[in-house]
Amino acid sequence: MVPFLRILGIETSCDETAAAVVERDAEGHSNVLSDVVLSQLDEHSAYGGVVPEIAARAHVEALDELIEEALKRANVSLNDVDAIAATSGPGLIGGLLVGLMTGKAIARAAGKPLYAVNHLEGHALTARLTDGLSFPYLMLLVSGGHTQLILVRGVGRYERWGTTIDDALGEAFDKTAKLLGLPYPGGPAVERMARDGNPDRFDFPRPLVGETRLDFSFSGLKTAVRQAAQDIAPLSDQDVADICASFQKAVSRTLKDRIGRGLQRFKTEFPTTGEKPALVVAGGVAANLELRGTLQALCDKNGFRFVAPPLHLCTDNAVMIAWAGLERMATGAAPDALDVQPRSRWPLDSNAETLIGFGKRGAKA
Repeated sequence: MVPFLRILGIETSCDETAAAVVERDAEGHSNVLSDVVLSQLDEHSAYGGVVPEIAARAHVEALDELIEEALKRANVSLNDVDAIAATSGPGLIGGLLVGLMTGKAIARAAGKPLYAVNHLEGHALTARLTDGLSFPYLMLLVSGGHTQLILVRGVGRYERWGTTIDDALGEAFDKTAKLLGLPYPGGPAVERMARDGNPDRFDFPRPLVGETRLDFSFSGLKTAVRQAAQDIAPLSDQDVADICASFQKAVSRTLKDRIGRGLQRFKTEFPTTGEKPALVVAGGVAANLELRGTLQALCDKNGFRFVAPPLHLCTDNAVMIAWAGLERMATGAAPDALDVQPRSRWPLDSNAETLIGFGKRGAKA
Protein backbone atom coordinates (compact mmCIF):
# COMPACT_ATOMS: atom_id res chain seq x y z
CA MET A 1 0.00 0.00 0.00
CA VAL A 2 1.20 3.51 -0.82
CA PRO A 3 2.05 5.36 2.41
CA PHE A 4 0.80 8.76 3.49
CA LEU A 5 2.89 11.41 1.73
CA ARG A 6 3.40 15.16 2.12
CA ILE A 7 5.30 17.36 -0.33
CA LEU A 8 6.40 20.97 -0.81
CA GLY A 9 5.75 22.28 -4.34
CA ILE A 10 7.47 25.19 -6.10
CA GLU A 11 6.29 26.86 -9.35
CA THR A 12 8.20 29.61 -11.22
CA SER A 13 7.75 28.76 -14.91
CA CYS A 14 6.33 32.12 -16.05
CA ASP A 15 4.93 35.15 -14.20
CA GLU A 16 3.53 33.62 -11.01
CA THR A 17 5.72 32.76 -8.05
CA ALA A 18 4.07 30.00 -6.04
CA ALA A 19 4.61 27.53 -3.21
CA ALA A 20 2.27 24.95 -1.69
CA VAL A 21 2.17 22.03 0.72
CA VAL A 22 -0.05 19.12 -0.31
CA GLU A 23 -0.77 15.69 1.20
CA ARG A 24 -1.84 12.38 -0.36
CA ASP A 25 -3.20 9.57 1.79
CA ALA A 26 -2.93 5.84 1.19
CA GLU A 27 -6.20 5.79 -0.78
CA GLY A 28 -5.07 8.59 -3.10
CA HIS A 29 -7.12 11.37 -1.52
CA SER A 30 -5.61 14.85 -1.44
CA ASN A 31 -5.40 17.55 1.19
CA VAL A 32 -4.08 21.01 0.29
CA LEU A 33 -2.51 22.44 3.44
CA SER A 34 -1.36 25.70 1.86
CA ASP A 35 -1.42 27.46 -1.50
CA VAL A 36 0.50 30.72 -1.88
CA VAL A 37 0.68 32.55 -5.22
CA LEU A 38 2.23 35.93 -5.99
CA SER A 39 1.18 37.36 -9.35
CA GLN A 40 3.53 39.60 -11.33
CA LEU A 41 0.71 41.18 -13.34
CA ASP A 42 1.57 44.74 -12.33
CA GLU A 43 5.23 44.30 -13.29
CA HIS A 44 4.39 43.16 -16.84
CA SER A 45 1.15 44.97 -17.72
CA ALA A 46 2.95 48.09 -18.95
CA TYR A 47 4.73 46.00 -21.58
CA GLY A 48 1.66 44.17 -22.85
CA GLY A 49 3.16 40.77 -22.06
CA VAL A 50 5.63 38.90 -19.87
CA VAL A 51 9.21 40.19 -19.88
CA PRO A 52 11.45 37.19 -19.03
CA GLU A 53 14.17 39.18 -17.25
CA ILE A 54 11.66 40.97 -15.04
CA ALA A 55 9.91 37.68 -14.26
CA ALA A 56 13.13 35.95 -13.21
CA ARG A 57 14.15 38.85 -10.99
CA ALA A 58 10.74 38.90 -9.31
CA HIS A 59 10.99 35.15 -8.60
CA VAL A 60 14.38 35.67 -6.94
CA GLU A 61 13.02 38.43 -4.74
CA ALA A 62 9.86 36.62 -3.65
CA LEU A 63 10.38 32.86 -3.63
CA ASP A 64 12.11 32.37 -0.27
CA GLU A 65 9.43 34.29 1.59
CA LEU A 66 6.64 32.47 -0.25
CA ILE A 67 8.07 29.09 0.71
CA GLU A 68 8.31 30.19 4.34
CA GLU A 69 4.70 31.41 4.18
CA ALA A 70 3.51 28.13 2.62
CA LEU A 71 5.15 26.10 5.39
CA LYS A 72 3.75 28.46 8.04
CA ARG A 73 0.19 28.26 6.71
CA ALA A 74 0.46 24.47 6.53
CA ASN A 75 1.75 24.45 10.13
CA VAL A 76 4.66 22.20 9.18
CA SER A 77 8.43 22.42 8.93
CA LEU A 78 10.76 21.02 6.29
CA ASN A 79 11.27 18.04 8.59
CA ASP A 80 7.58 17.23 8.17
CA VAL A 81 7.61 16.98 4.35
CA ASP A 82 8.66 13.86 2.50
CA ALA A 83 9.98 15.48 -0.68
CA ILE A 84 10.40 18.66 -2.70
CA ALA A 85 8.75 19.13 -6.11
CA ALA A 86 9.83 21.98 -8.38
CA THR A 87 8.81 22.89 -11.92
CA SER A 88 11.63 21.99 -14.30
CA GLY A 89 9.94 22.96 -17.59
CA PRO A 90 8.57 23.97 -19.97
CA GLY A 91 8.67 27.71 -19.44
CA LEU A 92 10.92 30.74 -19.27
CA ILE A 93 14.40 29.47 -18.58
CA GLY A 94 15.27 32.24 -16.11
CA GLY A 95 12.26 31.54 -13.94
CA LEU A 96 12.77 27.79 -14.15
CA LEU A 97 16.36 28.20 -12.97
CA VAL A 98 15.22 30.15 -9.91
CA GLY A 99 12.62 27.60 -8.80
CA LEU A 100 14.58 24.46 -9.60
CA MET A 101 17.81 25.71 -8.01
CA THR A 102 15.86 26.69 -4.90
CA GLY A 103 14.26 23.25 -4.81
CA LYS A 104 17.66 21.60 -5.18
CA ALA A 105 19.12 23.67 -2.35
CA ILE A 106 16.25 22.84 0.00
CA ALA A 107 16.40 19.15 -0.91
CA ARG A 108 20.13 19.03 -0.28
CA ALA A 109 20.02 20.98 2.98
CA ALA A 110 17.01 19.09 4.38
CA GLY A 111 18.02 15.67 3.08
CA LYS A 112 14.80 15.29 1.06
CA PRO A 113 14.29 13.72 -2.39
CA LEU A 114 13.71 16.08 -5.29
CA TYR A 115 11.14 15.65 -8.06
CA ALA A 116 11.66 17.83 -11.15
CA VAL A 117 8.12 18.22 -12.48
CA ASN A 118 6.85 18.90 -15.99
CA HIS A 119 4.55 21.91 -15.67
CA LEU A 120 2.16 20.40 -18.22
CA GLU A 121 1.96 17.19 -16.21
CA GLY A 122 0.84 19.31 -13.28
CA HIS A 123 -2.08 20.56 -15.37
CA ALA A 124 -2.80 17.05 -16.65
CA LEU A 125 -3.09 15.52 -13.18
CA THR A 126 -4.90 18.33 -11.33
CA ALA A 127 -8.32 16.80 -12.06
CA ARG A 128 -7.29 13.72 -10.06
CA LEU A 129 -6.62 15.99 -7.09
CA THR A 130 -9.89 17.92 -7.39
CA ASP A 131 -12.26 15.29 -8.78
CA GLY A 132 -10.59 11.91 -8.18
CA LEU A 133 -10.66 10.97 -11.87
CA SER A 134 -9.55 7.53 -12.98
CA PHE A 135 -7.41 6.94 -16.06
CA PRO A 136 -7.82 7.32 -18.99
CA TYR A 137 -9.31 10.73 -19.78
CA LEU A 138 -8.91 13.55 -22.28
CA MET A 139 -7.40 16.93 -21.40
CA LEU A 140 -7.71 20.17 -23.33
CA LEU A 141 -4.85 22.43 -22.28
CA VAL A 142 -5.45 26.04 -23.35
CA SER A 143 -3.08 28.75 -22.16
CA GLY A 144 -0.85 31.54 -23.38
CA GLY A 145 1.80 29.09 -24.49
CA HIS A 146 -0.07 25.88 -25.27
CA THR A 147 -3.17 24.58 -27.01
CA GLN A 148 -3.20 20.79 -26.94
CA LEU A 149 -5.59 17.86 -26.76
CA ILE A 150 -3.92 15.17 -24.67
CA LEU A 151 -4.92 11.59 -23.87
CA VAL A 152 -3.97 10.99 -20.24
CA ARG A 153 -3.40 7.23 -19.90
CA GLY A 154 -1.64 7.34 -16.54
CA VAL A 155 1.09 9.08 -14.58
CA GLY A 156 3.89 9.67 -17.07
CA ARG A 157 1.82 8.22 -19.95
CA TYR A 158 0.50 10.86 -22.33
CA GLU A 159 -0.45 10.96 -26.03
CA ARG A 160 -0.74 14.25 -27.87
CA TRP A 161 -3.78 13.98 -30.16
CA GLY A 162 -3.75 17.58 -31.30
CA THR A 163 -1.72 20.76 -30.93
CA THR A 164 -1.62 24.26 -32.37
CA ILE A 165 0.22 24.65 -35.66
CA ASP A 166 0.82 28.35 -35.04
CA ASP A 167 -0.43 30.53 -32.16
CA ALA A 168 -1.63 29.19 -28.84
CA LEU A 169 -5.19 30.23 -28.02
CA GLY A 170 -4.13 32.39 -25.09
CA GLU A 171 -1.63 34.13 -27.34
CA ALA A 172 -4.39 34.81 -29.88
CA PHE A 173 -6.53 36.37 -27.14
CA ASP A 174 -3.63 38.53 -25.93
CA LYS A 175 -2.74 39.74 -29.44
CA THR A 176 -6.35 40.47 -30.28
CA ALA A 177 -6.66 42.53 -27.10
CA LYS A 178 -3.47 44.44 -27.85
CA LEU A 179 -4.65 45.15 -31.40
CA LEU A 180 -7.90 46.61 -30.03
CA GLY A 181 -6.20 48.69 -27.36
CA LEU A 182 -7.39 46.54 -24.46
CA PRO A 183 -5.28 45.98 -21.33
CA TYR A 184 -3.09 42.97 -20.54
CA PRO A 185 -3.86 40.15 -19.85
CA GLY A 186 -5.90 39.98 -23.02
CA GLY A 187 -8.14 37.00 -22.31
CA PRO A 188 -10.21 38.54 -19.50
CA ALA A 189 -10.33 41.90 -21.33
CA VAL A 190 -11.70 40.35 -24.54
CA GLU A 191 -14.24 38.34 -22.56
CA ARG A 192 -15.48 41.44 -20.73
CA MET A 193 -15.91 43.43 -23.93
CA ALA A 194 -17.61 40.51 -25.69
CA ARG A 195 -20.48 40.57 -23.20
CA ASP A 196 -21.79 43.79 -24.76
CA GLY A 197 -20.99 42.87 -28.35
CA ASN A 198 -22.83 41.37 -31.32
CA PRO A 199 -21.23 37.97 -32.07
CA ASP A 200 -22.82 37.87 -35.53
CA ARG A 201 -21.51 41.16 -36.86
CA PHE A 202 -18.23 39.71 -38.19
CA ASP A 203 -17.98 36.32 -39.85
CA PHE A 204 -14.49 35.35 -38.73
CA PRO A 205 -12.91 32.09 -40.01
CA ARG A 206 -13.01 28.81 -38.07
CA PRO A 207 -9.55 27.38 -38.83
CA LEU A 208 -9.30 23.61 -39.55
CA VAL A 209 -13.01 23.05 -38.88
CA GLY A 210 -14.12 19.92 -40.71
CA GLU A 211 -10.67 18.35 -40.93
CA THR A 212 -10.06 14.86 -39.54
CA ARG A 213 -6.82 15.85 -37.82
CA LEU A 214 -7.27 17.18 -34.31
CA ASP A 215 -4.83 20.09 -34.51
CA PHE A 216 -5.65 23.77 -33.96
CA SER A 217 -4.80 26.98 -35.81
CA PHE A 218 -5.44 30.54 -34.68
CA SER A 219 -3.06 32.67 -36.75
CA GLY A 220 -5.54 33.15 -39.61
CA LEU A 221 -8.29 34.11 -37.19
CA LYS A 222 -6.01 36.69 -35.60
CA THR A 223 -5.20 38.11 -39.04
CA ALA A 224 -8.90 38.36 -39.90
CA VAL A 225 -9.50 40.33 -36.71
CA ARG A 226 -6.73 42.76 -37.64
CA GLN A 227 -8.16 43.25 -41.13
CA ALA A 228 -11.67 43.86 -39.80
CA ALA A 229 -10.38 46.42 -37.32
CA GLN A 230 -8.41 48.24 -40.01
CA ASP A 231 -11.40 48.31 -42.37
CA ILE A 232 -13.63 50.18 -39.91
CA ALA A 233 -11.04 52.29 -38.06
CA PRO A 234 -11.27 54.41 -36.02
CA LEU A 235 -13.01 51.99 -33.69
CA SER A 236 -15.83 52.91 -31.34
CA ASP A 237 -16.38 51.05 -28.08
CA GLN A 238 -19.24 49.16 -29.75
CA ASP A 239 -16.98 48.19 -32.66
CA VAL A 240 -14.46 46.76 -30.21
CA ALA A 241 -17.19 44.88 -28.34
CA ASP A 242 -18.57 43.43 -31.58
CA ILE A 243 -15.13 42.31 -32.74
CA CYS A 244 -14.46 40.66 -29.37
CA ALA A 245 -17.82 38.88 -29.39
CA SER A 246 -17.34 37.69 -32.99
CA PHE A 247 -13.78 36.56 -32.24
CA GLN A 248 -14.92 34.65 -29.17
CA LYS A 249 -17.74 33.01 -31.15
CA ALA A 250 -15.26 31.86 -33.82
CA VAL A 251 -13.01 30.38 -31.15
CA SER A 252 -15.97 28.66 -29.50
CA ARG A 253 -17.15 27.09 -32.78
CA THR A 254 -13.60 26.00 -33.61
CA LEU A 255 -13.19 24.26 -30.26
CA LYS A 256 -16.61 22.65 -30.63
CA ASP A 257 -15.52 21.00 -33.88
CA ARG A 258 -11.99 20.08 -32.83
CA ILE A 259 -12.89 18.71 -29.40
CA GLY A 260 -16.06 17.04 -30.68
CA ARG A 261 -13.95 14.95 -33.03
CA GLY A 262 -11.62 14.15 -30.15
CA LEU A 263 -14.50 12.89 -28.01
CA GLN A 264 -15.63 10.61 -30.83
CA ARG A 265 -12.13 9.20 -31.18
CA PHE A 266 -11.96 8.57 -27.44
CA LYS A 267 -15.24 6.64 -27.48
CA THR A 268 -13.95 4.55 -30.39
CA GLU A 269 -10.66 3.70 -28.69
CA PHE A 270 -12.15 3.20 -25.22
CA PRO A 271 -15.67 1.84 -25.75
CA THR A 272 -15.94 0.31 -22.25
CA THR A 273 -13.91 2.22 -19.67
CA GLY A 274 -16.22 1.18 -16.81
CA GLU A 275 -17.34 4.71 -15.99
CA LYS A 276 -18.48 7.87 -17.74
CA PRO A 277 -15.59 9.23 -19.83
CA ALA A 278 -14.23 12.65 -18.94
CA LEU A 279 -12.90 15.74 -20.67
CA VAL A 280 -10.70 17.95 -18.49
CA VAL A 281 -9.99 21.58 -19.38
CA ALA A 282 -6.93 23.29 -17.88
CA GLY A 283 -4.81 26.40 -18.40
CA GLY A 284 -5.53 30.10 -18.08
CA VAL A 285 -7.97 30.26 -21.02
CA ALA A 286 -10.10 27.70 -19.17
CA ALA A 287 -11.35 30.64 -17.11
CA ASN A 288 -13.36 31.91 -20.11
CA LEU A 289 -17.00 31.25 -19.23
CA GLU A 290 -18.30 31.11 -22.81
CA LEU A 291 -15.71 28.52 -23.78
CA ARG A 292 -16.54 26.53 -20.66
CA GLY A 293 -20.21 26.64 -21.59
CA THR A 294 -19.45 25.40 -25.10
CA LEU A 295 -17.38 22.50 -23.79
CA GLN A 296 -19.99 21.64 -21.13
CA ALA A 297 -22.73 21.44 -23.77
CA LEU A 298 -20.48 19.38 -26.03
CA CYS A 299 -19.76 16.90 -23.24
CA ASP A 300 -23.44 16.64 -22.33
CA LYS A 301 -24.29 15.86 -25.95
CA ASN A 302 -21.61 13.17 -26.23
CA GLY A 303 -22.10 11.53 -22.84
CA PHE A 304 -18.90 12.86 -21.29
CA ARG A 305 -18.26 14.26 -17.86
CA PHE A 306 -16.90 17.81 -18.09
CA VAL A 307 -14.27 18.56 -15.47
CA ALA A 308 -12.97 22.09 -14.98
CA PRO A 309 -10.84 22.50 -11.84
CA PRO A 310 -11.40 25.68 -9.79
CA LEU A 311 -10.09 28.74 -11.62
CA HIS A 312 -7.14 29.23 -9.27
CA LEU A 313 -5.96 25.70 -10.09
CA CYS A 314 -6.36 26.19 -13.86
CA THR A 315 -3.76 28.94 -13.95
CA ASP A 316 -0.14 28.45 -12.82
CA ASN A 317 0.12 27.30 -9.23
CA ALA A 318 2.30 25.17 -6.96
CA VAL A 319 -0.50 22.87 -5.79
CA MET A 320 -0.49 21.08 -9.15
CA ILE A 321 3.31 20.78 -9.04
CA ALA A 322 3.20 19.27 -5.56
CA TRP A 323 0.40 16.90 -6.61
CA ALA A 324 2.31 15.75 -9.70
CA GLY A 325 5.25 14.98 -7.44
CA LEU A 326 2.98 13.03 -5.09
CA GLU A 327 1.51 11.06 -7.99
CA ARG A 328 5.01 10.12 -9.15
CA MET A 329 6.01 9.12 -5.62
CA ALA A 330 2.88 6.96 -5.34
CA THR A 331 3.92 5.00 -8.45
CA GLY A 332 7.31 4.29 -6.89
CA ALA A 333 9.14 6.55 -9.35
CA ALA A 334 12.69 7.37 -8.31
CA PRO A 335 13.48 10.99 -7.43
CA ASP A 336 15.61 13.11 -9.72
CA ALA A 337 19.33 13.65 -9.24
CA LEU A 338 20.40 17.06 -8.01
CA ASP A 339 22.13 17.76 -11.32
CA VAL A 340 18.81 17.70 -13.22
CA GLN A 341 18.57 20.62 -15.64
CA PRO A 342 15.61 22.89 -16.47
CA ARG A 343 14.07 22.65 -19.93
CA SER A 344 12.41 25.55 -21.70
CA ARG A 345 10.70 23.01 -23.97
CA TRP A 346 9.54 19.69 -22.57
CA PRO A 347 6.73 17.89 -24.42
CA LEU A 348 4.47 15.58 -22.44
CA ASP A 349 4.42 13.20 -25.38
CA SER A 350 8.05 12.71 -26.41
CA ASN A 351 6.96 10.55 -29.35
CA ALA A 352 4.78 13.21 -30.98
CA GLU A 353 6.16 14.48 -34.26
CA THR A 354 7.28 18.06 -34.64
CA LEU A 355 4.92 19.98 -36.92
CA ILE A 356 6.56 21.66 -39.90
CA GLY A 357 5.88 24.98 -41.65
CA PHE A 358 3.89 27.45 -39.59
CA GLY A 359 3.64 24.71 -36.98
CA LYS A 360 7.22 24.92 -35.74
CA ARG A 361 6.12 27.19 -32.89
CA GLY A 362 3.21 24.94 -32.07
CA ALA A 363 5.56 22.06 -31.32
CA LYS A 364 7.25 23.86 -28.44
CA ALA A 365 5.56 21.58 -25.94
